[in-house]
Amino acid sequence: MAVLNKIRQRSVFLIIIIALALFSFVLADLIKNGGFNSKSSQNVIATVNGTDIGREEFAREVENLQRNMGGQMSTTQAVNRVWDQKLREVILQNQIEDLGIRAGEAQIINILSAQMAGDPRFTNEAGMVDENRIKEYMATLKSTSPQAYEQLTKNIAKSARINTYYNMISAGVGATVLEGEQAYRFRNDNISLEFVKIPYSSIPDEKVEISKSEIKNYIKEHPAKFKTEASRSIQYVVFNEEASPEDKAEAKQELTNLRNQRVEYNAAIGANDTLPGFNDTDDYAEFIDNNSDLPFDNSFKFRNDLKGKYADSIFKLKEGETFGPYEENGYWKISKVIEAKKIPDSVKASHILIAYQGSAPQATRTKAQAKELADSIAGVVKKDKSKFADLAAEYSADTSNKDNAGDLGYFTPGMMIPAFNDFVFQNSEGDIGVVETQYGYHVIYIEDQTEPAPAVRVATLAREITPSEGTMNKLFNEVTKFEMSANENNFNEVAKEGNYDVKTVRDMKALDENIPGVGSERRIVQWTFNEDTEAGDIKRFDTSNGYVVAQLISKNDAGLMSVEEASSIVTPILRKEKKAEMIKNNIKGNTLQEIASNHNVQVEQADAVNLNTPTLPGAGKEPKVVGTVFGLKEGEVAEPIAGEKGVFVAKLLSRFKAPEMENYTSYAQQETMERRAQATSRVFDALKKKADIEDKRAKFY
Repeated sequence: MAVLNKIRQRSVFLIIIIALALFSFVLADLIKNGGFNSKSSQNVIATVNGTDIGREEFAREVENLQRNMGGQMSTTQAVNRVWDQKLREVILQNQIEDLGIRAGEAQIINILSAQMAGDPRFTNEAGMVDENRIKEYMATLKSTSPQAYEQLTKNIAKSARINTYYNMISAGVGATVLEGEQAYRFRNDNISLEFVKIPYSSIPDEKVEISKSEIKNYIKEHPAKFKTEASRSIQYVVFNEEASPEDKAEAKQELTNLRNQRVEYNAAIGANDTLPGFNDTDDYAEFIDNNSDLPFDNSFKFRNDLKGKYADSIFKLKEGETFGPYEENGYWKISKVIEAKKIPDSVKASHILIAYQGSAPQATRTKAQAKELADSIAGVVKKDKSKFADLAAEYSADTSNKDNAGDLGYFTPGMMIPAFNDFVFQNSEGDIGVVETQYGYHVIYIEDQTEPAPAVRVATLAREITPSEGTMNKLFNEVTKFEMSANENNFNEVAKEGNYDVKTVRDMKALDENIPGVGSERRIVQWTFNEDTEAGDIKRFDTSNGYVVAQLISKNDAGLMSVEEASSIVTPILRKEKKAEMIKNNIKGNTLQEIASNHNVQVEQADAVNLNTPTLPGAGKEPKVVGTVFGLKEGEVAEPIAGEKGVFVAKLLSRFKAPEMENYTSYAQQETMERRAQATSRVFDALKKKADIEDKRAKFY
């Protein structure tokens, strides 16, 4: 009681202490994120030239893109795609605003005219776009749906302003007549030359030493080439959840037990019930749906359709025979041929689709009315097949082929939905019938069938081979033990003792997502870039197939590459320069033949070489060599030239100068078109390089 009284007496003091602690916690978080008014706000995903890109809008666009791609694009891929669009939009918008570019009604109408060119609602009798119809449409839209009108005009105006901006850029890009003449000369003037190439490979790499100080100096002299983003390097061990031999044996036994009849308690009747086995069931579809980890495939298969190691053995089974259990693609399987017959390997058919309410969006017929109409049409065409085309054009709901007599062309088994497929492959050429599918009633006409070939229907009972709960618990304990030991000792030594394979990823960027041997794991990348994660830290991650225990081994901030990082780039450059000097100093001989003989190479000749494609036979593209020889007089020999593949000594044999033209305007125009084609991409690249971009995507994705 005395203790409680003391607490009561000092309650105000305790409340103040707790309040101060909470305040300091919140204040620390605010300071960490840049303060109350910081632009690193949770609502901003990036700032480009002072313009914020909102996180919520960005997230919506990412979600919409992934939805439109049908799940075929990862989150990171979608983020990068939307980022590129947003970046272009903001950067160009800044330019457009600075230049005061506006879009008038005429420009909007021009863009709409281009977009509506193929729409019959906006074309006249001659098939040309009628601007008056577009204006009427826009006026109607404005009065009936102001919001849609505003959004449409806003988007078109934005496109118009961007087009104007690019047109202004293109108008400022061109080529003079003098440049046109130069282009003509580059293409048509040519030379013949002799040359000796002493390849760099004639000096072994180990004879040329490149020091760290030389690499460092090269980086300093060429800093633009070696700018790098912030990066992280990790080492990690992958622990995959895999079935044990006991798990595999258990799965196999479970599958084997399904072959024969078994007695199970039936709660519905309150007594034991005898269930059929795979060997004696009368309904394979139901049996497999209830007992298999893979769905039932009721289609006929030709030999080439059956895949896998045991395809031959299964195809050769007689009707009613089984094969297995056999292991394939992570499953134990038992396969049984439930029907064998000869069927065409392809069929040509036509159909008339009669849709009803619920089978197609705009269908108005009831199901009964659709069935009655389909039966009536089938009766007519059975008597007179020549009427099929007219009836298809009048009644078919399949707009892709109704005007082509409902022709579906040739197709193979399994290409059509099951009911349609069964009719055309299990009936004869010339047959007509009515089949119902989820799309409505099909009046089908089998026009042609190829020669029948052996085919089988195979029922396959499958049990997936998965790790048991005991196996997964054992793996979890193993991973936890490794993680704890690696935290207390050397990561690599612990891995070596446990015979684990240590993998390494170097220079991961903040928006990378793939980890070799693991797949897409953004959480690992995000952890390495977390401000609180230090080099040497270790963490366990759950994956879709097990676990990863990773250690951050280095953190590199944005800036210039280190000597070690740049070594693979710089070393070959410096080595080539040193080899060039060594070869030049070692060249002996007064003629090309003597030089070639002394260096155990041949004198080569090249004819009709121009500056536009400076390629030498046996040497490839050598612009420096060709350019140097173009500057020689006939018969003159150039000083040794350090080329791309080796050191060259070359002699000009002859020169052909293309005849003068009265006018080089056509070449100037061609140069202008080529430059303008590149202008739009190059101007954006330049603007992007100059832009002030604060990218925070990695914090959110």
